[in-house]
Amino acid sequence: MRRRPLHLSPQVVDPVGGVVDVPIVAVGAALATVLAVTLTALHWGEVRLPVAAGLGLVLVLAAAIAMLAATVPARAPFTPERLGLIVTLAVGAAVAEYVSTAGANRFLYDDFGALVVGLLILSLAPYCTWVSLVVAGVLATGVSTILVLGTAPTTATHAPVISLVAVNAAFILALTAAAAVYSATVVREVLAWQRESNAAMLRRDAVRPGLASAPPSRVSVLRSEVLPFLARVTTAEHLSRADVDRARELAEALGRALRAGVEATWLDDLAASVRRAHGTAMRVADHAGDARRLDDHQRAAITALLSRGSAIRAGRRGWVWRWRGRPGRRTAGSRWPPRRTRRGVRAGVSSIGSWRSRVSWGFAHARSRRGRM
Repeated sequence: MRRRPLHLSPQVVDPVGGVVDVPIVAVGAALATVLAVTLTALHWGEVRLPVAAGLGLVLVLAAAIAMLAATVPARAPFTPERLGLIVTLAVGAAVAEYVSTAGANRFLYDDFGALVVGLLILSLAPYCTWVSLVVAGVLATGVSTILVLGTAPTTATHAPVISLVAVNAAFILALTAAAAVYSATVVREVLAWQRESNAAMLRRDAVRPGLASAPPSRVSVLRSEVLPFLARVTTAEHLSRADVDRARELAEALGRALRAGVEATWLDDLAASVRRAHGTAMRVADHAGDARRLDDHQRAAITALLSRGSAIRAGRRGWVWRWRGRPGRRTAGSRWPPRRTRRGVRAGVSSIGSWRSRVSWGFAHARSRRGRM
Protein backbone atom coordinates (compact mmCIF):
# COMPACT_ATOMS: atom_id res chain seq x y z
CA MET A 1 0.00 0.00 0.00
CA ARG A 2 1.74 3.17 -1.17
CA ARG A 3 1.23 6.43 0.64
CA ARG A 4 0.47 9.56 -1.37
CA PRO A 5 1.49 12.53 0.78
CA LEU A 6 0.81 15.05 -1.98
CA HIS A 7 -2.85 14.05 -1.93
CA LEU A 8 -3.10 15.45 1.58
CA SER A 9 -4.11 19.00 2.37
CA PRO A 10 -2.17 21.41 4.62
CA GLN A 11 -5.09 21.38 7.04
CA VAL A 12 -4.85 17.60 7.45
CA VAL A 13 -1.11 17.49 8.13
CA ASP A 14 -1.14 20.68 10.24
CA PRO A 15 -4.55 21.28 11.88
CA VAL A 16 -3.22 24.19 13.94
CA GLY A 17 -2.15 25.93 10.75
CA GLY A 18 -5.70 25.58 9.44
CA VAL A 19 -6.95 27.53 12.45
CA VAL A 20 -4.33 30.23 11.96
CA ASP A 21 -5.21 30.60 8.26
CA VAL A 22 -8.83 31.59 8.94
CA PRO A 23 -8.03 35.35 8.68
CA ILE A 24 -6.55 34.73 5.22
CA VAL A 25 -9.88 33.33 4.07
CA ALA A 26 -11.71 36.34 5.52
CA VAL A 27 -9.40 38.73 3.67
CA GLY A 28 -9.84 36.80 0.42
CA ALA A 29 -13.62 36.80 0.75
CA ALA A 30 -13.67 40.54 1.44
CA LEU A 31 -11.38 41.33 -1.49
CA ALA A 32 -13.45 39.23 -3.88
CA THR A 33 -16.66 40.99 -2.85
CA VAL A 34 -15.15 44.48 -3.04
CA LEU A 35 -13.53 43.70 -6.40
CA ALA A 36 -16.83 42.50 -7.90
CA VAL A 37 -18.75 45.54 -6.70
CA THR A 38 -16.05 47.99 -7.85
CA LEU A 39 -15.63 46.54 -11.36
CA THR A 40 -19.38 46.31 -11.85
CA ALA A 41 -19.69 50.00 -10.97
CA LEU A 42 -16.84 50.93 -13.33
CA HIS A 43 -18.44 49.31 -16.40
CA TRP A 44 -22.06 49.98 -15.46
CA GLY A 45 -22.49 51.78 -18.77
CA GLU A 46 -22.10 48.44 -20.55
CA VAL A 47 -24.76 46.70 -18.48
CA ARG A 48 -27.89 45.82 -20.45
CA LEU A 49 -29.61 43.62 -17.87
CA PRO A 50 -29.30 45.12 -14.35
CA VAL A 51 -31.03 42.08 -12.88
CA ALA A 52 -28.29 39.78 -14.20
CA ALA A 53 -25.63 42.16 -12.90
CA GLY A 54 -27.25 42.17 -9.47
CA LEU A 55 -27.49 38.37 -9.54
CA GLY A 56 -23.77 38.19 -10.28
CA LEU A 57 -22.98 40.29 -7.21
CA VAL A 58 -25.28 38.17 -5.07
CA LEU A 59 -23.53 34.99 -6.24
CA VAL A 60 -20.13 36.47 -5.39
CA LEU A 61 -21.38 37.38 -1.92
CA ALA A 62 -22.82 33.86 -1.54
CA ALA A 63 -19.48 32.32 -2.54
CA ALA A 64 -17.66 34.49 0.00
CA ILE A 65 -20.08 33.54 2.80
CA ALA A 66 -19.89 29.87 1.86
CA MET A 67 -16.08 30.03 1.96
CA LEU A 68 -16.11 31.61 5.41
CA ALA A 69 -18.59 29.06 6.74
CA ALA A 70 -16.78 26.08 5.20
CA THR A 71 -13.41 26.98 6.74
CA VAL A 72 -14.63 27.41 10.32
CA PRO A 73 -12.45 25.17 12.55
CA ALA A 74 -15.55 23.56 14.05
CA ARG A 75 -16.46 22.21 10.58
CA ALA A 76 -13.03 20.76 9.81
CA PRO A 77 -11.86 19.07 7.73
CA PHE A 78 -12.47 20.99 4.52
CA THR A 79 -13.81 18.68 1.79
CA PRO A 80 -13.48 18.86 -2.01
CA GLU A 81 -17.28 19.16 -2.22
CA ARG A 82 -17.09 22.49 -0.43
CA LEU A 83 -14.45 23.68 -2.88
CA GLY A 84 -16.69 22.65 -5.76
CA LEU A 85 -19.64 24.57 -4.31
CA ILE A 86 -17.62 27.75 -3.84
CA VAL A 87 -16.07 27.63 -7.31
CA THR A 88 -19.47 26.87 -8.85
CA LEU A 89 -20.96 29.96 -7.22
CA ALA A 90 -18.05 32.08 -8.46
CA VAL A 91 -18.34 30.72 -12.00
CA GLY A 92 -22.10 31.36 -11.88
CA ALA A 93 -21.33 34.97 -10.99
CA ALA A 94 -19.06 35.21 -14.04
CA VAL A 95 -21.83 33.82 -16.26
CA ALA A 96 -24.32 36.30 -14.81
CA GLU A 97 -21.90 39.14 -15.52
CA TYR A 98 -21.51 37.95 -19.12
CA VAL A 99 -25.28 37.88 -19.57
CA SER A 100 -25.65 41.37 -18.11
CA THR A 101 -23.24 42.87 -20.69
CA ALA A 102 -24.02 40.60 -23.66
CA GLY A 103 -23.49 42.47 -26.93
CA ALA A 104 -22.12 45.59 -25.25
CA ASN A 105 -18.94 44.41 -23.51
CA ARG A 106 -16.12 46.36 -25.15
CA PHE A 107 -13.27 45.43 -22.81
CA LEU A 108 -12.43 42.28 -20.88
CA TYR A 109 -10.04 43.77 -18.35
CA ASP A 110 -12.91 45.25 -16.33
CA ASP A 111 -14.78 41.94 -15.97
CA PHE A 112 -14.54 40.49 -12.47
CA GLY A 113 -15.38 36.86 -13.25
CA ALA A 114 -11.87 35.44 -13.78
CA LEU A 115 -10.35 37.54 -11.00
CA VAL A 116 -12.92 36.49 -8.42
CA VAL A 117 -12.62 32.80 -9.29
CA GLY A 118 -8.83 32.86 -9.07
CA LEU A 119 -8.83 34.85 -5.83
CA LEU A 120 -11.23 32.45 -4.12
CA ILE A 121 -9.17 29.43 -5.21
CA LEU A 122 -6.01 31.07 -3.88
CA SER A 123 -7.68 31.81 -0.53
CA LEU A 124 -8.58 28.13 -0.12
CA ALA A 125 -5.03 26.86 -0.68
CA PRO A 126 -4.41 26.06 3.04
CA TYR A 127 -7.46 23.78 3.09
CA CYS A 128 -7.33 21.83 -0.18
CA THR A 129 -5.08 19.34 -1.86
CA TRP A 130 -3.12 20.54 -4.83
CA VAL A 131 -5.00 18.08 -7.04
CA SER A 132 -8.42 19.48 -6.16
CA LEU A 133 -7.16 23.04 -6.62
CA VAL A 134 -5.80 22.25 -10.08
CA VAL A 135 -9.01 20.48 -11.13
CA ALA A 136 -11.16 23.39 -9.93
CA GLY A 137 -8.93 25.93 -11.67
CA VAL A 138 -8.88 24.05 -14.98
CA LEU A 139 -12.66 23.60 -15.04
CA ALA A 140 -13.24 27.25 -14.19
CA THR A 141 -10.81 28.24 -16.94
CA GLY A 142 -12.76 26.18 -19.46
CA VAL A 143 -16.00 27.97 -18.61
CA SER A 144 -14.26 31.34 -18.69
CA THR A 145 -12.82 30.54 -22.13
CA ILE A 146 -16.31 29.86 -23.48
CA LEU A 147 -17.48 33.24 -22.16
CA VAL A 148 -14.52 35.00 -23.80
CA LEU A 149 -15.31 33.37 -27.14
CA GLY A 150 -18.84 34.76 -26.90
CA THR A 151 -17.60 38.24 -25.99
CA ALA A 152 -14.77 38.52 -28.53
CA PRO A 153 -16.89 39.78 -31.49
CA THR A 154 -18.09 42.83 -29.52
CA THR A 155 -14.75 43.92 -28.04
CA ALA A 156 -13.23 47.22 -29.10
CA THR A 157 -9.65 45.94 -29.23
CA HIS A 158 -10.09 43.66 -32.29
CA ALA A 159 -7.28 41.49 -30.94
CA PRO A 160 -6.94 37.86 -31.98
CA VAL A 161 -9.30 35.59 -30.13
CA ILE A 162 -6.44 33.42 -28.90
CA SER A 163 -4.88 36.46 -27.24
CA LEU A 164 -8.12 37.34 -25.46
CA VAL A 165 -8.48 33.73 -24.28
CA ALA A 166 -4.88 33.58 -23.06
CA VAL A 167 -5.10 36.86 -21.15
CA ASN A 168 -8.39 35.96 -19.50
CA ALA A 169 -7.25 32.43 -18.61
CA ALA A 170 -3.98 33.74 -17.18
CA PHE A 171 -5.80 35.26 -14.20
CA ILE A 172 -7.31 31.95 -13.12
CA LEU A 173 -4.39 29.70 -14.05
CA ALA A 174 -1.76 31.89 -12.37
CA LEU A 175 -3.64 32.09 -9.08
CA THR A 176 -4.49 28.39 -9.28
CA ALA A 177 -0.84 27.50 -9.84
CA ALA A 178 0.18 29.62 -6.86
CA ALA A 179 -2.42 27.90 -4.66
CA ALA A 180 -1.39 24.41 -5.82
CA VAL A 181 2.31 25.09 -5.27
CA TYR A 182 1.61 26.46 -1.78
CA SER A 183 -0.49 23.44 -0.83
CA ALA A 184 2.00 20.88 -2.13
CA THR A 185 4.98 22.68 -0.57
CA VAL A 186 3.42 22.95 2.88
CA VAL A 187 2.39 19.28 2.87
CA ARG A 188 5.83 18.13 1.73
CA GLU A 189 7.69 20.26 4.30
CA VAL A 190 5.44 19.26 7.20
CA LEU A 191 5.72 15.56 6.37
CA ALA A 192 9.50 15.86 6.05
CA TRP A 193 9.68 17.53 9.46
CA GLN A 194 7.47 14.84 10.98
CA ARG A 195 9.66 12.09 9.54
CA GLU A 196 12.80 13.68 10.92
CA SER A 197 11.33 14.23 14.37
CA ASN A 198 9.89 10.70 14.48
CA ALA A 199 13.19 9.20 13.40
CA ALA A 200 14.96 11.17 16.12
CA MET A 201 12.44 9.93 18.70
CA LEU A 202 12.97 6.34 17.60
CA ARG A 203 16.75 6.73 17.90
CA ARG A 204 16.36 8.26 21.35
CA ASP A 205 14.03 5.52 22.58
CA ALA A 206 16.33 2.84 21.22
CA VAL A 207 19.06 3.79 23.71
CA ARG A 208 16.71 4.21 26.68
CA PRO A 209 15.69 1.32 28.93
CA GLY A 210 12.36 -0.22 28.07
CA LEU A 211 9.25 -0.24 30.14
CA ALA A 212 8.63 -3.97 30.04
CA SER A 213 8.73 -4.20 33.83
CA ALA A 214 6.01 -1.61 34.30
CA PRO A 215 2.42 -2.79 34.69
CA PRO A 216 0.23 -2.34 31.60
CA SER A 217 -1.55 0.98 31.65
CA ARG A 218 -2.68 3.68 29.26
CA VAL A 219 0.61 5.55 29.60
CA SER A 220 2.83 2.47 29.29
CA VAL A 221 0.94 1.14 26.28
CA LEU A 222 1.06 4.50 24.54
CA ARG A 223 4.72 5.14 25.32
CA SER A 224 6.18 1.71 24.73
CA GLU A 225 3.97 0.44 21.91
CA VAL A 226 1.64 2.89 20.17
CA LEU A 227 3.85 5.96 19.82
CA PRO A 228 6.89 4.10 18.42
CA PHE A 229 4.61 2.26 15.99
CA LEU A 230 3.04 5.52 14.77
CA ALA A 231 6.47 7.11 14.45
CA ARG A 232 7.71 4.22 12.34
CA VAL A 233 4.61 4.22 10.15
CA THR A 234 4.79 7.94 9.44
CA THR A 235 8.46 7.59 8.57
CA ALA A 236 7.93 4.67 6.17
CA GLU A 237 6.93 5.09 2.56
CA HIS A 238 4.91 1.85 2.36
CA LEU A 239 2.38 0.14 4.61
CA SER A 240 2.33 -3.63 4.69
CA ARG A 241 -0.31 -6.10 5.79
CA ALA A 242 1.76 -6.74 8.93
CA ASP A 243 1.50 -3.05 9.81
CA VAL A 244 -2.27 -3.22 9.53
CA ASP A 245 -2.40 -6.30 11.78
CA ARG A 246 -0.07 -4.65 14.28
CA ALA A 247 -2.26 -1.55 14.36
CA ARG A 248 -5.28 -3.73 15.14
CA GLU A 249 -3.42 -5.45 17.98
CA LEU A 250 -2.31 -2.14 19.47
CA ALA A 251 -5.85 -0.79 19.27
CA GLU A 252 -7.12 -3.79 21.23
CA ALA A 253 -4.35 -3.46 23.83
CA LEU A 254 -5.05 0.23 24.26
CA GLY A 255 -8.75 -0.50 24.60
CA ARG A 256 -8.06 -3.00 27.37
CA ALA A 257 -5.85 -0.48 29.16
CA LEU A 258 -8.52 2.19 28.85
CA ARG A 259 -11.17 -0.13 30.26
CA ALA A 260 -8.87 -1.00 33.15
CA GLY A 261 -8.32 2.69 33.79
CA VAL A 262 -12.06 3.33 33.88
CA GLU A 263 -12.60 0.50 36.35
CA ALA A 264 -9.79 1.69 38.65
CA THR A 265 -10.61 3.94 41.61
CA TRP A 266 -8.81 6.69 43.43
CA LEU A 267 -7.68 4.09 45.95
CA ASP A 268 -5.82 2.17 43.24
CA ASP A 269 -4.11 5.37 42.18
CA LEU A 270 -3.19 6.09 45.81
CA ALA A 271 -1.75 2.60 46.27
CA ALA A 272 0.30 3.00 43.09
CA SER A 273 1.67 6.38 44.17
CA VAL A 274 2.61 5.04 47.62
CA ARG A 275 4.27 2.04 46.01
CA ARG A 276 6.33 4.30 43.74
CA ALA A 277 7.24 6.71 46.54
CA HIS A 278 8.20 4.27 49.30
CA GLY A 279 8.55 0.89 47.60
CA THR A 280 5.67 -0.49 49.66
CA ALA A 281 3.90 -3.54 48.22
CA MET A 282 0.18 -2.83 48.55
CA ARG A 283 -2.97 -4.70 47.57
CA VAL A 284 -6.46 -3.18 47.37
CA ALA A 285 -9.46 -5.49 47.79
CA ASP A 286 -12.60 -3.56 46.84
CA HIS A 287 -14.61 -5.87 44.60
CA ALA A 288 -17.90 -4.06 45.27
CA GLY A 289 -16.45 -0.65 44.37
CA ASP A 290 -17.33 0.92 47.71
CA ALA A 291 -14.31 3.22 47.58
CA ARG A 292 -16.11 5.36 45.01
CA ARG A 293 -18.74 6.32 47.59
CA LEU A 294 -16.32 7.77 50.13
CA ASP A 295 -16.51 11.52 50.67
CA ASP A 296 -13.57 13.93 50.64
CA HIS A 297 -12.96 13.72 54.40
CA GLN A 298 -12.82 9.94 54.37
CA ARG A 299 -10.51 9.93 51.38
CA ALA A 300 -8.22 12.44 53.10
CA ALA A 301 -8.09 10.24 56.20
CA ILE A 302 -7.23 7.14 54.20
CA THR A 303 -4.57 9.06 52.27
CA ALA A 304 -2.98 10.32 55.49
CA LEU A 305 -3.09 6.86 57.03
CA LEU A 306 -1.41 5.12 54.12
CA SER A 307 1.16 7.86 53.62
CA ARG A 308 2.08 7.83 57.32
CA GLY A 309 2.39 4.06 57.43
CA SER A 310 4.53 3.97 54.32
CA ALA A 311 6.81 6.68 55.69
CA ILE A 312 7.32 4.66 58.85
CA ARG A 313 8.07 1.59 56.78
CA ALA A 314 10.70 3.51 54.84
CA GLY A 315 12.61 4.36 58.07
CA ARG A 316 12.01 1.20 60.17
CA ARG A 317 12.17 -2.55 59.67
CA GLY A 318 8.45 -2.58 59.16
CA TRP A 319 5.10 -3.59 60.56
CA VAL A 320 1.96 -5.37 59.46
CA TRP A 321 -1.44 -3.71 59.63
CA ARG A 322 -4.86 -4.87 58.53
CA TRP A 323 -8.07 -2.90 58.65
CA ARG A 324 -11.50 -4.28 57.76
CA GLY A 325 -14.45 -1.89 57.78
CA ARG A 326 -18.06 -3.02 58.17
CA PRO A 327 -21.30 -1.01 58.26
CA GLY A 328 -21.68 0.60 61.68
CA ARG A 329 -18.42 -0.86 63.02
CA ARG A 330 -14.91 0.39 63.46
CA THR A 331 -12.49 -2.43 63.95
CA ALA A 332 -8.77 -2.48 63.56
CA GLY A 333 -6.82 -5.58 64.13
CA SER A 334 -3.73 -7.60 63.57
CA ARG A 335 -0.52 -5.74 64.24
CA TRP A 336 -0.31 -2.07 64.84
CA PRO A 337 2.59 0.33 64.75
CA PRO A 338 4.00 1.86 67.94
CA ARG A 339 1.79 3.85 70.30
CA ARG A 340 2.83 7.27 69.01
CA THR A 341 1.81 6.25 65.50
CA ARG A 342 -1.57 4.97 66.68
CA ARG A 343 -2.26 8.33 68.31
CA GLY A 344 -1.47 10.07 65.01
CA VAL A 345 -3.85 8.02 62.89
CA ARG A 346 -6.63 7.37 65.44
CA ALA A 347 -8.74 10.36 64.30
CA GLY A 348 -8.42 9.42 60.66
CA VAL A 349 -9.47 5.82 61.17
CA SER A 350 -12.44 6.74 63.38
CA SER A 351 -14.00 8.82 60.56
CA ILE A 352 -14.28 5.88 58.18
CA GLY A 353 -16.91 3.81 59.93
CA SER A 354 -19.12 3.44 56.84
CA TRP A 355 -16.38 2.23 54.55
CA ARG A 356 -16.87 -1.38 53.47
CA SER A 357 -13.68 -1.81 51.47
CA ARG A 358 -10.77 -3.85 52.68
CA VAL A 359 -7.24 -2.49 52.41
CA SER A 360 -4.31 -4.61 53.39
CA TRP A 361 -0.61 -4.64 52.95
CA GLY A 362 2.23 -6.54 54.57
CA PHE A 363 5.84 -6.12 55.47
CA ALA A 364 8.44 -8.64 56.57
CA HIS A 365 10.04 -8.66 60.03
CA ALA A 366 6.92 -7.42 61.86
CA ARG A 367 7.60 -6.49 65.42
CA SER A 368 4.69 -4.67 67.00
CA ARG A 369 2.15 -5.57 69.56
CA ARG A 370 -1.55 -6.02 68.98
CA GLY A 371 -3.75 -3.02 69.65
CA ARG A 372 -7.39 -2.04 69.54
CA MET A 373 -9.06 1.34 69.01
